[in-house]
Amino acid sequence: MVVYALYSVAALLALAPIAILLGASARATVAVYGLSLVVTLILVIIALLSLFGYTTASSSVTLPLGLPWLGAHFRIDAVAAFFLVVVNLGGAAASLFALGYGRHEHSPQRVLPFYPVYLAAMNLVLMADDAFSFLVSWEFMSLTSWALVIAHHQLRENLRAGYIYLLMASFGTLALLLSFGLLAGPDGNYAFDAIRASHPSTGLAALVLILTIVGAGSKAGLVPLHAWLPLAHPAAPSHVSALMSGVMTKVAVYGFVRIVFDLLGTPAWWWSIVVLAVGGITAVMGVLYALMQRDLKRVLAYSTIENIGIIFAALGLALAFKAYGMPLAAALALTSGLFHVFNHSLFKSLLFFGAGAVLNATGTRDMEKLGGLIHRMPHTSFVFLVGCVAISALPPLNGFVSEWLTFQAILLSPQLPSWGLKLMVPAVGALLALSAALAAACFVRAFGFTFLGRARSTVASGAKETDGFSLAAMYFLAAACLIAGIVPGLFIDALAPVVQSLVGGRMPVQTGVEWMSIVPIAESRSSYNGLLLMAFMIISGMIAAFAIHRLASDKLRRGPAWGCGYPDPSQATQYTADSFAQPIRRVFGTVVFRAREIGDMPPPGSTAPARLTVELRDLIWDTLYAPIALGVAFAAERLNHLQFLTIRSYLSLVFAALVFLLLVLAIWP
Repeated sequence: MVVYALYSVAALLALAPIAILLGASARATVAVYGLSLVVTLILVIIALLSLFGYTTASSSVTLPLGLPWLGAHFRIDAVAAFFLVVVNLGGAAASLFALGYGRHEHSPQRVLPFYPVYLAAMNLVLMADDAFSFLVSWEFMSLTSWALVIAHHQLRENLRAGYIYLLMASFGTLALLLSFGLLAGPDGNYAFDAIRASHPSTGLAALVLILTIVGAGSKAGLVPLHAWLPLAHPAAPSHVSALMSGVMTKVAVYGFVRIVFDLLGTPAWWWSIVVLAVGGITAVMGVLYALMQRDLKRVLAYSTIENIGIIFAALGLALAFKAYGMPLAAALALTSGLFHVFNHSLFKSLLFFGAGAVLNATGTRDMEKLGGLIHRMPHTSFVFLVGCVAISALPPLNGFVSEWLTFQAILLSPQLPSWGLKLMVPAVGALLALSAALAAACFVRAFGFTFLGRARSTVASGAKETDGFSLAAMYFLAAACLIAGIVPGLFIDALAPVVQSLVGGRMPVQTGVEWMSIVPIAESRSSYNGLLLMAFMIISGMIAAFAIHRLASDKLRRGPAWGCGYPDPSQATQYTADSFAQPIRRVFGTVVFRAREIGDMPPPGSTAPARLTVELRDLIWDTLYAPIALGVAFAAERLNHLQFLTIRSYLSLVFAALVFLLLVLAIWP
């Protein structure tokens, strides 16, 4: 099947010159996005056939490319097949959405050639079966996504976002390059089969783990390597933002899983402490950042950081159970993490599509200038509400199931023999619980101030519903969120081959449980039935609606908003997004963001308005990245005079460098 997958990737690559030839015409939009939709659906089918073992075709192929003594190896195993489903399902939804949204793109010639190539690069990363092909594909993915980030280069902040993204992407690639170099050893065994056969020492494996967390974590958005993500994701066109946030971050998770769970072999118990700590901190910090934002797409970008933290916390727990030879518990933790990978790709893509529809209808992403869109964009508001409920981990949608499974795995932590983990895992569980509560508040805020209330600006009052293609993509993802939430056993069983190959165990078969319930451990401990819960919610809602409209007054009355008995003519008296977040900002912001509220109250008798200014600081940027930037600028200024030396000075420097290298070679043991 890998041969057909590679042909599909070649078809995506061939769309780039087609887009260039067609130019900025409407035909180019239809051709590129329409064919991308077809190819990604084909890749979904290939991945599903490989995942469920319905094909006996060869799963690996070697091409005469890359390193002369190695070639380019490509392979589809269970792990790659699952992530191929995630990537191409998200790619198909984005392509369908873009068939309508792309018509409003001001610079299509800057987006269309790179879009299918970006999809192709992500697929190549997942199919690569040697370090060289993996890294080339990884860098190819970074460069094409960078080109899409700066598609709207007229805005200065977009150029800054692209610059920071490119720096962080290069830094992450360097870390992965060093990681694979250590795994390959002095003989240069870059093929994954050869790396699996080797057994690195404890110290070497620990160094590879740290480099992998840095390399994959910088692409996924782990704190403190997240600086690029809230800048780049809002800068890109909305369907590309959905791919970057809902799909590309999962490619980064794949890189971590492939190296740590597959290539490194049996883990040490303390590895999990590092991954758990990073995951828990990332989850809480991501949602706190999101709560402080007014830009709708930046809210969604920071929320991605939170969900990546949840995924890495589950992966860290799986490492702990695997290290102590507890395959069933490890399978539960890993299943929860991988299921959240799939779920997040669905509802985060849905939310970015909704944000794109709002942006296209109003021309703004500022929640303080929106409001009342539920009356003007009812379909968009409905599907966006579905995404908000799903990402808030509320039943019966899919976000609840994967986070519930994660907490079920956390409850097994007392069985771990290490006291460090006995203390660490509950602490991380508390952080995840806090992040879940804050996420609910965050998306009540995002939906409420975007779609409810009264329009806060003329652009919001004049908004119109989005096009049919965009709505079709959003309804498809909303339906997928519902299906994965009410019958999660089907998806848990589908993950079994992936989990079995990584931790040597799997969760019990769920499809045979009565009433489509899921039982992660045992019926005496816990179970969940999304289908019955949804039926109960529907019946309860119908009874409540009947009681309200039949037993109480059945008349619908609509009147102007009022306060204290008087009509309220101004929409400015509504709650604002900043005021909604004020209690949380006062609790956490003073420590996390050094928040300050500065009030400017005019003297008595003055007609000047009172003003309240809120100052927030990004401490991670101030303490980590700003000093590095200043150091680079300082060094560049001091070294700048080297370009003005004479030829004699240059020859002297070359001679000194040659002598130094010869001395190093002579002293080297």
